[in-house]
Amino acid sequence: MSRLLDVENLTLDFDTDEGRITAVDDVSFSLEAGEIMGLVGESGSGKSVTAKALMKLNASNAIYGQNTKITLNLADGPVDIMSLRTAKELQVVRGGAISMIFQEPMASFAPAITIGAQMVEQLLIHTSMSAIKAQEVSIEMLNRVGISDASTRFKQYAFELSGGMRQRAMIAMALSTNPKLLIADEPTTALDVTIQAQVIDLMKDLVKDFGMGIVFITHDLGVIAQTADTVAVMYLGRVVEKGPVRQVIGNPSHPYTQGLIQALPRLDDLDSPLTPIPGDIPSPLERPNGCVFNTRCSRFLGPQCSVTIPEFTPISHDHMVACHIYQQDQKGT
Repeated sequence: MSRLLDVENLTLDFDTDEGRITAVDDVSFSLEAGEIMGLVGESGSGKSVTAKALMKLNASNAIYGQNTKITLNLADGPVDIMSLRTAKELQVVRGGAISMIFQEPMASFAPAITIGAQMVEQLLIHTSMSAIKAQEVSIEMLNRVGISDASTRFKQYAFELSGGMRQRAMIAMALSTNPKLLIADEPTTALDVTIQAQVIDLMKDLVKDFGMGIVFITHDLGVIAQTADTVAVMYLGRVVEKGPVRQVIGNPSHPYTQGLIQALPRLDDLDSPLTPIPGDIPSPLERPNGCVFNTRCSRFLGPQCSVTIPEFTPISHDHMVACHIYQQDQKGT
C-alpha cells in the first residue's frame, strides 16, 4: 500500500462570542490507500471537526494552527490542502479526490431535487462527462450499492426512499466521482442493525474494488472492531491512543479507551452492569491543562497529569498511547 493522506499537527480554533475555543489540538495521523481508519470518541471530542478539516469545510470562524499540514498524495503529485484558498481550488478535494458521507442523508440531499439530478450535477462539476454519460454512471453506481430498480430510484426524491436506501444513495453519490479518500461521518448511527451491517459490508467491498482510503467516524467501538484496520481514539480534541484496531481494542491502554470499552454492553454476560466513565466531557471553554482527560481519569497521578501534556509512548508495534502512566513506567525501567 502507498501513503494516501498525511495529517501533521492539526490544530483548529474557533472564534466565538464567548471567546476563542480549541476544537482540535495537535492531531497527527496518516492513512494508506486501501486502509480504513476509525476515528472514535464521545460527542464533542473533535471527530467531525477533524474530518471536515480534510476538505476545509469548517465554518468561516475556524482558525488553523500555523504548523498544521494536510497532504493528499494523488497520482499526479501531492496536494497541500492548507494552501487551497478559493472555491475553485478546493474543488480538487471537495467532491473530487475526497468525498464525504454524512450521518443523516435527509439533511444532505436537497428535498426539492431528485436524487438523480443531484448526482448528475456533481459529475458535471467534477468531471468532463456529458449529461448522458453522467446519468449512466449515476444509475450504474446506484445499482452497484445495492439499490433495486436503480433507474426508477434515480428519478425519485430523498423523502421517497427509506432510511437505509437514502444512505446507500448518498454512498453512491459520494463514490460516483471515484474519490481517492472517503470520509464517513457516523454513516450507520441512524440505521437499524440489519441495514447497519449491510452498509458496513458494502464499505469493505468498495475499499477492495476501488482501492480508496476511508476515515470512518463513530462513537461505536463495536462498529470499528468490525470495520477498521487502524483506530485513533480522540478526547476533547486530542488523540490519546492509536494503532492497529485489534491491538487497541484487545489491549486498551489509555484509561479513556478502557472506559469506552467497559461502557459497552456484553451479550455474553447479560447480568454484568454497565460501567460509564464518571463525569462529563468538559466544555472547550473550560479545557483542562495537562492531559485533557485528567478531570475524569480513575488513574490520576497528580500534578504531572494536570500540568504536562503527555507524549506518545509505544505499547507495541504501531500501538501508541499518550498517558503519563506509561511514561512513568518507562522512566522506572
